[in-house]
Amino acid sequence: MFVTYKKKERKRIMSGGNSNINANPSNLPPLPPNRPPVNKPTNLHLSGLTLRDHQNANIDGNLPYPTFGTRTGREMPPLNIKTNSIFDDYDISGVTLGLGINGKVVECTNKHTGLKYALKVLRDNQKARREVELHWRASDCKHIVSIIDVYENRYKEVPSLLVIMECMEGGELFERIQDRDGAFTEREAAGIIREICIAIKHIHDMNITHRDLKPENLLYTRKDVTGILKLTDFGFAKETLSQQALQTPCYTPYYVAPEVLGPEKYDKSCDIWSLGVIMYILLCGYPPFYSNHGLAISPGMKTRIRSGQYDFPNPEWRDVSLDAKDLIRGMLCTDPAKRMTIDAVFQNRWVSKYTEVPQTPLHTKRVLKEEEEAWPEVQDEMMRSLATMRVDYDGVQIKNLDNTNNPLLNKRRKRRE
Repeated sequence: MFVTYKKKERKRIMSGGNSNINANPSNLPPLPPNRPPVNKPTNLHLSGLTLRDHQNANIDGNLPYPTFGTRTGREMPPLNIKTNSIFDDYDISGVTLGLGINGKVVECTNKHTGLKYALKVLRDNQKARREVELHWRASDCKHIVSIIDVYENRYKEVPSLLVIMECMEGGELFERIQDRDGAFTEREAAGIIREICIAIKHIHDMNITHRDLKPENLLYTRKDVTGILKLTDFGFAKETLSQQALQTPCYTPYYVAPEVLGPEKYDKSCDIWSLGVIMYILLCGYPPFYSNHGLAISPGMKTRIRSGQYDFPNPEWRDVSLDAKDLIRGMLCTDPAKRMTIDAVFQNRWVSKYTEVPQTPLHTKRVLKEEEEAWPEVQDEMMRSLATMRVDYDGVQIKNLDNTNNPLLNKRRKRRE
């Protein structure tokens, strides 16, 4: 979700078995460069899908999975990757459920039950298997999207993993707020943060860091009031058993922690920083850190993140509780050693006693609504920028948006002029 907001002189922006199947693909996106095949699973063609590419192919069979206690009431078995054709069990539709940096997620239907699910395609290699393994291990949590099946097939002669997940029909977090009837309150924001905390605590207790927490990865199961908020996309997730064990900078600009921007190693606390940014946006509609120059992440924005420079400007923050502001300060602490842990966030009374948080109407819905028509274009631009961010910012070329025809960015340029 990407939104602009102008407050006096301030401009803010966020993005924010082997068998062979022969089919005639239509509108098929180009594949990433092929790598030597490591096995010969099912060969198939899927119309309208983009193959997600992970580097460093190194396959070593089915994924190991230790059994552990669940939170959903079901016991997760070891992951068994199927090698028969996905078409034996599912009908693949042309309906696109989501568009992201890693391609499309499309709708599919189980032939035996008639239930709808979501399909994501990954190039089969070590990193893809790590993503699937970590997501599978974490998906026994009520607030994490569940993996249903994984198939080892061939897509355009490329060894691939086809991941069947539960279908999230309720849309993204900020879309739900923007489309709601009536005011969005601070108490509701507290309830949302608590649900996100449940997902983060679940993976942190498993020594898994998500590394890409953002509103686009927080989806609802249904559009009505029974919809459950769930975390998805473990493409950047990593398991670590020691503090400060993560090094590869993987991030989305508006939610990146200071330590991820530099050469320092970082740990699970980077997820807490991202949670703090999400909470900030929930309470006002715009991010604490932003770029003034049409870039995904400018040097000035990078400096502000590293130094923790942000404020709580009026009128959006005038009536927000001090408890909420104090919690944000604890999560946006630039020193990871002093930053709150997920357990500390849970114990904070704004989260633990969320039903007692004031029902203060927030400006969030109005701010999110103001630039509704420009969101898709801005999101597309930011997705392209994010594609470059697998390495340190100082070593990559980030797309300059000065020449884009994006209406939202054009509006910002005119304001600067």
